[in-house]
Amino acid sequence: MTDLIAHITEKARAAKTAAGLLAVLSTAVKNRALRAMADAVSAQAADLLAANARDVEAARRDGRNAAFVDRLTLTPLRIDEMAKGLREVADLPDPVGSISSLTVRPNGMQVGRMRVPLGVIGIIYESRPNVTADSAALCLKSGNAVLLRGGSEAVHSNRAIATVLREAAAKAGVPDGAIGLVERTEREGVRVMATLDRYVDLIIPRGGEGLIQAVARDATVPIIKHDKGVCHVYVDHPADLAMAEAVCVNAKVQRPGTCNAMETLLVHEALADDWLPTLLARLRREGVEIRGCPRTRAAAPGIAEATEADWSAEYLDLILAVKVVRDLDDAMAHIARYGSQHTDAIVTSDYARAHRFLREVDSAAVLVNSSTRLHDGYQLGLGAEIGISTTRIHARGAMGLEELTCSKFVVLGTGQVRD
Repeated sequence: MTDLIAHITEKARAAKTAAGLLAVLSTAVKNRALRAMADAVSAQAADLLAANARDVEAARRDGRNAAFVDRLTLTPLRIDEMAKGLREVADLPDPVGSISSLTVRPNGMQVGRMRVPLGVIGIIYESRPNVTADSAALCLKSGNAVLLRGGSEAVHSNRAIATVLREAAAKAGVPDGAIGLVERTEREGVRVMATLDRYVDLIIPRGGEGLIQAVARDATVPIIKHDKGVCHVYVDHPADLAMAEAVCVNAKVQRPGTCNAMETLLVHEALADDWLPTLLARLRREGVEIRGCPRTRAAAPGIAEATEADWSAEYLDLILAVKVVRDLDDAMAHIARYGSQHTDAIVTSDYARAHRFLREVDSAAVLVNSSTRLHDGYQLGLGAEIGISTTRIHARGAMGLEELTCSKFVVLGTGQVRD
């Protein structure tokens, strides 16, 4: 335990030192580093795939399910996307140092707010090794040092990615310690990292409900939760039913192991007998296990009964809970009761009901006539994302560069004093 504390504290201390240097690092140096990191990821793709293969093999040996293995797996395409993400972050405007809301007071002084880095950001995450690259890129561009702590299931992948990024960044002029990786994966390390408030300014946990709860329980460092995604799609009447089918299939099937995949489908009762059976047949052909309410089961015999637990379940798998509802009010009441305030969507042809859904559904992202899978930093134009915040704080929803900064007041005077 003493060795573990020493290991993490040393990494955090180095990150704190680097943070002071990063805060004033020029945009040109940061962009040069990000592009060098992207080139290094592409050039060393074979090594990254080999390291990832060790993790994937261990996961399969341990009997992990297909969705877990998918989140863990790197492919040549995903490595290309990782490199592309680094370059996209380099192309984004640098928020650090920008001044907004500049106003002139009656005494002539100018008052504004300047964007500044948060400092040292700790990322505690599971399964997905691409988080290593996304987090490093966004923290570097926003002038923050990052301390990464991935799970044991991805230890070889994370170590390989972090090494490639750190070496490329150092050659481009980024200070040592700016991209730190906690290589020890004992569970106790989560508590240690979450209590290093002397060195760490913010913790962002990304993972299962157990991880989020553990961090929230122990943390003395401020946290922004990336909580579970119990995401809904409500198909209204009237709606473009061809569009509705495409949205629902994409939201569930495109990548079911992600937090923004649809977990519950709500359907207006007018569509239960004619349209819903056709959609469910399509989903079942795609390999989706359906768990339905009594009205759903009557419309499409042979599917399992949904239990109370299914309505609040985040499956992260090809499983879907389906409920027939009376109307928009019934759908929104269900979302309010069982949702996780992550991502919810409506498919409708009615403008007024679409806007009611936007106003009244209290989630980090609310979508009209589009898939929940679009609540993602890349898709929303943020370049990459460091997570999807479900916390009611300055950052909510997909978090990009601006969400990794805060503001300080700046005052431009000409000798003003207080009377």
